[in-house]
Amino acid sequence: MAMKHNINNPNFYCNGHGELKPAERSRFSRREALSLGLLGAGLLWANPRTALAQAAIRKGGTGHTLVVIFLRGGADGLNIVTPFAEDEYYKNRPSLAIANPKSGGLEKDRLIGLDDFFGMNPALASLRQAWDAGELAWVQAVGSQDQTHSHFEAMNTMERGLKNQADQSSGGWLARYLNATSDQNHPLRAVSFSSILPDSLMGSPAALAVNNISDFKLTSESEQFAATLEAMYSNATDQMARAGEETLQVLKSLEGVDPNSYKPNNGATYPVSQLGQGMKQVGMLIRRGLGLEVACLESLGWDSHVAQGTTEGWLTELLRDLGDSIGALHKDLGAEMKNVTVVVQTEFGRRVGENSGLGTDHGSASCMMVLGGGINGGKVYTEWPGLAPEQLADPGDLKVTTDYRSVLTEVMSSRIGFTDAQSLFPGFKPNSIGLA
Repeated sequence: MAMKHNINNPNFYCNGHGELKPAERSRFSRREALSLGLLGAGLLWANPRTALAQAAIRKGGTGHTLVVIFLRGGADGLNIVTPFAEDEYYKNRPSLAIANPKSGGLEKDRLIGLDDFFGMNPALASLRQAWDAGELAWVQAVGSQDQTHSHFEAMNTMERGLKNQADQSSGGWLARYLNATSDQNHPLRAVSFSSILPDSLMGSPAALAVNNISDFKLTSESEQFAATLEAMYSNATDQMARAGEETLQVLKSLEGVDPNSYKPNNGATYPVSQLGQGMKQVGMLIRRGLGLEVACLESLGWDSHVAQGTTEGWLTELLRDLGDSIGALHKDLGAEMKNVTVVVQTEFGRRVGENSGLGTDHGSASCMMVLGGGINGGKVYTEWPGLAPEQLADPGDLKVTTDYRSVLTEVMSSRIGFTDAQSLFPGFKPNSIGLA
């Protein structure tokens, strides 16, 4: 029997059979490892690489910021972007189905109409403005070819940029991008707002993992100590010195920067959740012009085996937090969103039919979101496979008709300007989607 787990506890995950198992902490965060001792000339960095061991750090980059949000636990794409025009949806979910946009009742209990076939969960109402502005697109029936229905393996597959676990490639897909463009490295180029680096960034010396950007600082409060370090790295003549000098410059630019006192633009209000506060720091770094190019965030607890809810409950609260967090960034940055792309993904979707616990079990395809100024938004992109029994993948899943790597390839090419798809996803031939 499926067991409900604490959605706020990141140390436990469903094992794929409805049982709670502790998540193995197979590696320290590099920030934790570095906090065990002083580096080089007496610096303690909240940084997953040492300035002493890397190539020269140069400011620059693309001028564009990619924000990747991973919904961990397998988000139910059918109740996020819902095919309300298909009767099979309502037949399969007599308790969990959400009313179509034209039905009676309160707006909060009805889908937000996207077109004549799909509607958006009303908990995502904060994203309506971005949708209406053509700056938000959905991709439905998207995923990998993972057949395990295991959270761990499916997440690892996606974050490493693979077809499935049988596929082989070293490191994460974002790490491969950062390594391929290592001439652009600088201290705050890639940041994960978490205690450990996600698999997508593993293998890159240019990535930083912090829960709070205020952790990226010198531990010593001595002005004399800081002055000594600045003198040591001034007039840089070699790679090590240049790295130290530029890192000190970033630290100086962060002096007095406190996410708690940051004032968003345009009346934007970020949620007090982990995701919301992470997005607030993303907005702060972008507005400060500190060279943030890749930001990774995560939302936990999407494994909705029981008591999933419809327009109230577990899934609704997670979606509201997601929508409010992204909506706040969109509002905060305003016109600056033309240089920002937000991608939301999850390891797999949920079964088409609801289960006896008023939830949904592990499935295959789900949905992805792409948001940013300049994308071809206001549209749901899909090769819709249908929900009739003969159209489903075993054992009752929505079929994957769009490979998630095609979405990421198009974003990287059209938004970031990185066209070497084989460096990101070796051996993969992407299909054109047209969203960016």
